[in-house]
Amino acid sequence: MRVNFTVNGRKQEADDVWEGESLLYVLRERMGLPGSKNACEQGECGSCTVRLDGVPVCSCLVAAGQAEGREIVTVEGLADYARHRDDAHPGTGCAAGSCGTSIDAAQRWQARPTDGRSAEADELSPVQQAFIDAGAVQCGFCTPGLLVAADELLEKQPSPSDQDIREALSGNLCRCTGYEKILDAVRLAAARQEEAVR
Repeated sequence: MRVNFTVNGRKQEADDVWEGESLLYVLRERMGLPGSKNACEQGECGSCTVRLDGVPVCSCLVAAGQAEGREIVTVEGLADYARHRDDAHPGTGCAAGSCGTSIDAAQRWQARPTDGRSAEADELSPVQQAFIDAGAVQCGFCTPGLLVAADELLEKQPSPSDQDIREALSGNLCRCTGYEKILDAVRLAAARQEEAVR
């Protein structure tokens, strides 16, 4: 079957998708977007988290056919999505297909180390930069899912409590950090977001 959807703001299609193929497989193998990680394939770890119509989901549990006509944001498009959302749609998301990152640009995207003050800092979303600054990234396998979930939280709740953060990230497992640095990163992103609004 052919699946038509919007990935990182751009209309896309995947051909010859078989009935049981997961959205995760289509994103990684057919579209060349490896940011969402293939770990448990059971929806337990959160490493494959993407936003489907604005809601974080484990893409390993979503049949590719279920994404027909829907909007998907992956970690590769997170910086552009956050920047555009802040500029054009403060407090809301984009209408499906109206804006975003091309597949080609997303496939070539690489994070660049920044000092937080240079022009290159625009290459990362605020939550991505906060994860780096707070030391919340170790092996990096869980990081894409955590970033997508944290971005969604901060979009809906600009000043989340610790309980809000824990609940929003509860579906994401990390085996390296002990979670404290991850919580610090989300707190830092929230504080920076709040300061930017003033």
